[in-house]
Amino acid sequence: MAFELTAPEVTEEVISLGTIIVDLVGVFAGAVLGALQAERRKMDLMGFLVLGLVSGVGGGVIRDTLLQAGPPLALVRPSYLSVALLGSFAAFLFELRRGPGVRLLATLDALTLGAFAVAGTQRTLEVGLHPGTALLMGVITAAGGGVVRDVLTRQTPTLMRAVPGYYATAALAASIVCLALSSAGHPKLALLAGMLVGGALRLVSLRFGWRLPVKRTRTPESREAERREPPP
Repeated sequence: MAFELTAPEVTEEVISLGTIIVDLVGVFAGAVLGALQAERRKMDLMGFLVLGLVSGVGGGVIRDTLLQAGPPLALVRPSYLSVALLGSFAAFLFELRRGPGVRLLATLDALTLGAFAVAGTQRTLEVGLHPGTALLMGVITAAGGGVVRDVLTRQTPTLMRAVPGYYATAALAASIVCLALSSAGHPKLALLAGMLVGGALRLVSLRFGWRLPVKRTRTPESREAERREPPP
C-alpha cells in the first residue's frame, strides 16, 4: 500500500505589495526589540531567536488568524521569518543598548508601532471587513507580538502598564489616519502617513512623559487627613 505525499493547498492571500513592505519593516524592527529583551534577561542565542520571532511575527499571526483570509502570512511567505531572524541576529551581534544605539532603539520602537498599526488596518480593509474592525486589527497587530513577548518573559505587557509614552493610543492614531486616507482613495499615502503619525506620537509622548490617566486610590491616611481639614 503506497502513501502519496501531497502539499496542502494554500489559499492566495489578499494583501497588496505596499502592505507587505510596511509589514516587513515592522517585523524587522519588532524582532530587534524583542531580541533585546533576551539580552536584558541574560539569555543565550536561542532566547534571542525565540523572543525576536515572537515579537516580529506574533502580532501579524494573531491578526491573520482572526481575519481568516488564508493562512497567516508568516507561515506561507518565507520573507517574514527570514526578516525576523535577521533582526534577531542583528540584536545579538551589535551593541544597541548603549551610546548611539539608545536613540536607535527609540526610533525602532516608534517605527514598529506605526508600521504594524497601518499594516493591520490596511490588510483588514483589503480583506473587505468593516472600517471599525480595521481599527481594532491595527491596534492588535501593533501590540500583539509585544504582549506575547512580555508574557513569555513574565512581565506585565507594555500595553497595560502605566508608563510614560502612548502605546495603544499611538497605534490607534496611526490606524485612524490610514483608514481616513485609504477611504479617500490614497492607499499608499495612507500607509506612509499613518506610520509617520503613529511613530511621531509615540516618540513625542516618550519625550515629554505623556501618559493616559491613572485612577488615584484614596488611602485611609488621605481620607483621615481630609476629614480633619477645617472647612473653608
